[in-house]
Amino acid sequence: MRAPREGGGGGWKMAAGGGSAGRPCAAWLLIAAALSAVQVSAVEVNTPEEMFVENGTDAKLPCTFTSVEVISSAASVSWSFQPEGAATRISFFYYSNGKSYPGKDIPFKDRITWAGDLNKKDASITISNMQFRDNGTYICDVKNPPDIVVKPGEIRVRVVEKDSLPAFPIATVAGIAIGTVTGLSSLISIVVCLVIRKNNSKKRYSGDPDIDARLGM
Repeated sequence: MRAPREGGGGGWKMAAGGGSAGRPCAAWLLIAAALSAVQVSAVEVNTPEEMFVENGTDAKLPCTFTSVEVISSAASVSWSFQPEGAATRISFFYYSNGKSYPGKDIPFKDRITWAGDLNKKDASITISNMQFRDNGTYICDVKNPPDIVVKPGEIRVRVVEKDSLPAFPIATVAGIAIGTVTGLSSLISIVVCLVIRKNNSKKRYSGDPDIDARLGM
């Protein structure tokens, strides 16, 4: 009689042990459900694709971003640089919680100034005294937890000789040229139409002395 009781007790203990082993699994399921309920959106970073900067001048590198989350003290901005022809990037600037941390390494030592405003979703910086060695790609990375960054903004900067840039933007010059050509073409078309119309009028009424006299024929 006792043996079956011990066996039965053993069977109950195994069932209880199985329930204890299942508790961690249930906990993981609850955590997974909670994580899936959190909606994570992306921070979109916007920068111009390319910039031309005169040698020896200051350059503002514009960088703006969009985020559905409120800008908090956890938001941060980091800038890195990939020199022309190089395969690696150099981190040279970091901004967070109202403080900037410029890199002390050459070539940007003492040349970086924060020019943005995170409350306005602006992460721009200014680099003074641009040199030819500053040619390359500048990467702007913005973090605003819990939003995640899908792709940082990249600007390809080309440093050129001073006074070599046109006085007007290329697009403006092209627009003026196109407008001038279009205006001349329209004027020429009007003159040609008037001449053809006059010649047709002369041909139509030629032979009538009175009309010919009025037309000067």
